[in-house]
Amino acid sequence: MAMKAIVKSVISGDSLLLRGNPGPQGQVPKERVLHLADIQAPRMGTASRDDEDWAFESREFLRALAVGKPVTFTSTHSLPASDDVPRDIGAAEINGVDLASELLKHGWAKLKELKRDTTEEDFRKKEIEAEARAAGKGVWNPHGPKARTTNYMMPTDSQGFITEWKGRPIDGLVEQVKDGSTLRIRLILPDGEHQFVNLALAGIRCSRVASKPGETAEQWGDEAKFFTESRLLQRYVKVHLLSLPNAAPTPFQAGASAAAPPSATIFIGTVLHPAGNVAEHLVSAGLARVVDWHAGMLASGGGMERLRAAEKVAKEKRAYLYANAAVPAAKANGTAINGHSRAFDATVVRVWSADQLSVVDRETNKERRIQLSSTRGPRVSDPKQAYWAQEAREFLRKRLIGKHVKVHVDFIRPREGEFEERECATVRYGGQNSNIAEQLIEKGLAGAVRHKRDDEDRSPDYDKLMAAEQAAAAEGRGIHSGKDVPAPKQPLNISESAHRATTFVNGFKRLGRIPAVVEYVAAGSRFKIFLPKDNQVLTLVLGGIRAPRTARNASESNEPCGPESAEFATRRYMQRDVEIEINDADKSGGFIGALYLNKTENAAVTLVKEGLATVHAYSADSLPYAKQLYDAEAEAKQAKRNIWKEYDEEAEQAVEAPKEDANGPLKTEYLDVIISDVRTKPQFAFSIQILNTEGIASLERLMREFSLHHKTVAVPAGFVPKAGDLVSAKFSDGQWYRARVRRASPVKKEAEVTFIDYGNQDTVGFKDIRPLDPKFRALPGQAQDARLSFVKLVAAESEYHDEAVDRFRALCDGRRLVANIDHREGPLVHLRLIDPTDSAVAQDAYASINADLVREGLATIDRKGCRYLSAYPAMAKKLQEAINTAKRDRAGMFEFGDVEEDD
Repeated sequence: MAMKAIVKSVISGDSLLLRGNPGPQGQVPKERVLHLADIQAPRMGTASRDDEDWAFESREFLRALAVGKPVTFTSTHSLPASDDVPRDIGAAEINGVDLASELLKHGWAKLKELKRDTTEEDFRKKEIEAEARAAGKGVWNPHGPKARTTNYMMPTDSQGFITEWKGRPIDGLVEQVKDGSTLRIRLILPDGEHQFVNLALAGIRCSRVASKPGETAEQWGDEAKFFTESRLLQRYVKVHLLSLPNAAPTPFQAGASAAAPPSATIFIGTVLHPAGNVAEHLVSAGLARVVDWHAGMLASGGGMERLRAAEKVAKEKRAYLYANAAVPAAKANGTAINGHSRAFDATVVRVWSADQLSVVDRETNKERRIQLSSTRGPRVSDPKQAYWAQEAREFLRKRLIGKHVKVHVDFIRPREGEFEERECATVRYGGQNSNIAEQLIEKGLAGAVRHKRDDEDRSPDYDKLMAAEQAAAAEGRGIHSGKDVPAPKQPLNISESAHRATTFVNGFKRLGRIPAVVEYVAAGSRFKIFLPKDNQVLTLVLGGIRAPRTARNASESNEPCGPESAEFATRRYMQRDVEIEINDADKSGGFIGALYLNKTENAAVTLVKEGLATVHAYSADSLPYAKQLYDAEAEAKQAKRNIWKEYDEEAEQAVEAPKEDANGPLKTEYLDVIISDVRTKPQFAFSIQILNTEGIASLERLMREFSLHHKTVAVPAGFVPKAGDLVSAKFSDGQWYRARVRRASPVKKEAEVTFIDYGNQDTVGFKDIRPLDPKFRALPGQAQDARLSFVKLVAAESEYHDEAVDRFRALCDGRRLVANIDHREGPLVHLRLIDPTDSAVAQDAYASINADLVREGLATIDRKGCRYLSAYPAMAKKLQEAINTAKRDRAGMFEFGDVEEDD
C-alpha cells in the first residue's frame, strides 16, 4: 500500500529520512527511514572514516531532488528499528518520478546484484544504468571525483578560525539540528575544503531537547527543533561567524577579557536563509527567548532591534514560551507612578556616584534623584572598584554637571531593604541626544545590570548598553582591564586644624587664583573644596558676607532664607570647576576667601545680589570687591529679594546693642593674662599670670638674680625637703624656679613640687632641690589657679577629652589673652577667656573661648559647678546657642547624636 510523507533529509544517495505532517496541536510528527530498494550509493563519511568516492555528490543530487518535498512510498521489507525509528526498504516517487530510476539515470547509484528472479522493471533499470555508464555520468565518470578535504571535527585553532572568517559570509549546508537554536553546519570553504562546525544562533536560545534515552526535553524544545528542521535541515544558507562562546564580561576579574581557549566546541553566529533569519522567526513564533548578552555581536546590523520586535509580537500573541508573559505596556511620556512627569527637561545639579544623579526639573524646579536605568557603577566601598568609581563619577561630573539634559523615567525601583525607592531613568544630553549610560559603559566605567528573563523594568536602550559593555570588555577598558588599580589616596584635609591651615595661607596668597572643584556645599557661604593638583581638601568660607544658617536637626530652626541660600549655592556651585582665592584662615581651620565660577562670577557677590547673604562690613571693607558687594546688597534691598523681602530702611538704622544683666555677681573687669600652665592630673586645671602688674616686673628681676644665685649654691648636708616647704627646684628645662613641696619621699629621694610663679607641677630628685634663700621669699607667687567660667571640658573618660585639652592648649597655652573674672572660689578664679585677635569679639560682647569650646562640642555648660550661671542670663543664652550649634553640626562629642550630660 502506498503511503505519503515529507522528505526530512537525505542520509546518503540511496537512503531518506521521512516524516509525517504535524499534529493538530502542532505535535512533532513521527519519522521513519526508507532505503531505496535494489540500488546502492556511495556512503558518506564520519569523524572516524572518510567519504567514499562520489558520496557527497550522490547525496547532494538526491538532497536537491527530494528534501522538503512530499513523497509517495511503498515498503517491501521492514528492518529492525534504530532508536525507535522504523526502517523500511522500498520505493519512492516525487511527482510521479521514481527516485531510484533518477539516481541510476544520472549515474549516482548502482544496481545491486539481485538474488531473485529478474522482472521487466529490473531490465529497465539495468538499461538505464548502462546508458549512464556509457555516458560517463556520476560515479561512472572516468576522471574520478574532485579533490576535497572534509573536516568533521571543529577547527583546532578556534580563535584563529573566528579571526579569519569573522564578518565574511560563508556558504553552508545545515547537516543537523541539535535543538531549535543549535545547528551542525557543513561550511563550503574555498579550494574544495568542507569544515563542519557547531553553531549557536546569535541572540536567541531555544528550549533544550532530550539528548539521550531517559532524558526529558524542556517544554517546547521538540517544537522548536522541528520548526528549525523543517526550514533549514539540509538547506543551503549563508553563515556569519561572530564569536566564541565566551562568558558575558565580568568586571574586576583578571580573566574577563582574556583570550579564549584555543579549541572550542561551538561557535556563535547568524544563519541567513533566502526566506530570512531563522532566529527572528523562532522568536516571533514564541519558540525562542532573546539572549541579552549577545547584544554586542548583533549591534552593528540592527539584529537585536529586530529580535526585540519579534519578541514583542510573540508576547502579544502569547505564543508557546510567552504564554504566561505579561504584554509589555507602552511606556508613553505620561505620568510616572509618583505623580511626576515621566519625560522632562532638567539640569544636572549633583553626581552622587557612578550611576546616580540629582537633577532639577526645569518646568517645576523640583529636584529629583535618579538612577541610570540598567546601569551599575563601581562602588567606592570596594577597594578593587574604588579607583574606577572615582573615575566614573568624574566622567559624569565633567560631562553633565550644570548641563541641560533630557530625562525619561523608565521605571520605579521599589524600596528594598536598606535601598530606598528610586526613579530609574535614561539621561540624554548634547545635540546627538547621547545616552550617558551607554557612554559610561562603553568606556568601561560601569556595567549593565543583568535583568531577570521576564523583567520588563529595564532601559529602552538595554541592548545598546549590553553591546557597549561587550565592546569595553573586548578592548579591556576600565573595569574590564583585569588590572588591580590601587584605591585613590584620600585627599589631605588641610582645614583639619587652625595650625595646619595657617601654614598654607601665605602660599595660597602667592598663587592667586587656584583651580578647584566644589565637593560639597555646607551652607550658602561655606564650601568644601577639592584641589585636584595637590589632592587636598579645604573648607572655604566666603569673605565679606554672612549667609543665614540652616537647621540640621528637628530641634533647631532655620534662620530666615537659610534653606534657600544653601539650595541656591548647591544648585549653582556644587561639583563645578571653579577658581578660589585665599585671604586668611579662621580659628577653626577654615580658609577665608573668594570663589569664582566661569572665571568672572564672584559667588559672594552673586549670593548678596540674590538676597541670600548680607555684607559683613568689618571683613568686607578690606576686600578689593567691597564696592561690588555693597552695590549688590543695595540692589537686593531695592528689589526686596529673599532676606530683604520685608526690608524697611528705617528699621535698618536701629542698631541693637547687647545688654548684660546688671545684677551680675561681679563687676566686669578685664585683665591681660597669660596661661602659664595647663595640666590634666588629677583633673583638668590651668594657671595664669596677670600681666602689666608690678608683681610681673618684680618677678623678672628676681629670676635674673635667682639664676646667678644658683650657679654657686650647693646642697646643704642632710637637707631633706618636707611637704609645705618653700624651695628652689630645677625644672626639666635646666633652670631654677621657686616652688612649694606638695609631698616628698625620702625612700625614692624625690619630691612632687608646684612652681609657685607659673603653676606647673613636676617630680624632682632631692639632688635638684635647695632650700629657698630668705631674700627670695618676699615676693608672693605670681601663678594663680583658675578655671573656665560657666563651662567644663568633656569628662576625662570621654574619647574626646584629649582632643578638648589639645584644643584648649592650642587656643590658650602661652598666649596673651583678655580675661574677665566672673566668680571667685577662694584662691581659684573663674575666668571668661577672650582672644583679642578674634574679629568676632568686636561684633559680639559675649564671644569667648569658653563659648567656642562649647560650639566645637568639646565642652558643656557646668550648671552644678557654676551656680552663678543664672546671674549671667545673656551669657547663658550665648552658651545655649553654642550647644545647639554643636549638636546641629555633630561637632565633637555630638558626632553620634545628643550625648550632653543631664545636669
